[in-house]
Amino acid sequence: MLTLRGISKTFNPGTVNEKKALDHVSLELEDGDFATIVGSNGAGKSTLFNAITGAFYVDEGRIVLAGEDITFRREHSRSKVIGHLFQDPLKGSAPHMTIEENMALAYLRASTPPHAYFSRISGREKQMFREQLAQLDMGLEDRMKQPVGLLSGGQRQALTLLMATVVTPKLLLLDEHTAALDPATAEKVLALTRRIVAERRITCLMVTHNMHQALELGNRTLMMDGGRIVLDIRGSERDHMTVDGLLDEFRKQAGRQLDVDRILLS
Repeated sequence: MLTLRGISKTFNPGTVNEKKALDHVSLELEDGDFATIVGSNGAGKSTLFNAITGAFYVDEGRIVLAGEDITFRREHSRSKVIGHLFQDPLKGSAPHMTIEENMALAYLRASTPPHAYFSRISGREKQMFREQLAQLDMGLEDRMKQPVGLLSGGQRQALTLLMATVVTPKLLLLDEHTAALDPATAEKVLALTRRIVAERRITCLMVTHNMHQALELGNRTLMMDGGRIVLDIRGSERDHMTVDGLLDEFRKQAGRQLDVDRILLS
């Protein structure tokens, strides 16, 4: 479903602030793969996501999604087939628009017909929005006419997840999307994530700082350091891997200890 072939990105080249954020990253995700990504700050995790979504063009390499080369496709075009959630619950939704209007925008953006941008949402589609909101068990289906800005952070993040998947994307990118939530709400949003991804067999990449989540969620675990993927484990190796073993493998591959307290204490 997703193929990255030697993609690299350097910011501020030729200056004192030069930073090689991605260093010839190659990766293949099969249809339905759910891979978690861990790594220290500056390892290149969010930069990798931004390269895939088209926030910037890579300096070299290719990005292929579902057999189509999207390396130079514009960001708004990629957003039709790529869902992206951020750590900040305030991103991904329009606070002054209603819940229904936000859902409608997400639905129309991801619809394939060219005229969809000028379409109206039918009563059947509004009922579909209501049914999806009811699955959150947050009472949002009875607040569809209220502005999104009145919702809590957890409610907004759950809504954003629905918006990103209201039309099943080819790829879903989750950038620590539960990190800013309280533990109970984070667990609820994470459970919803697991269910949606499993039921629709969505190919997914999820950045997390929690080492246990990195080994328990999905079917692959990636570790990044210095703009490179230094570890990619799956199958029986992953099934028998412990957190201590994962840290030891990182030390072997990266040549140093993972020293991020937020990760080590998770």
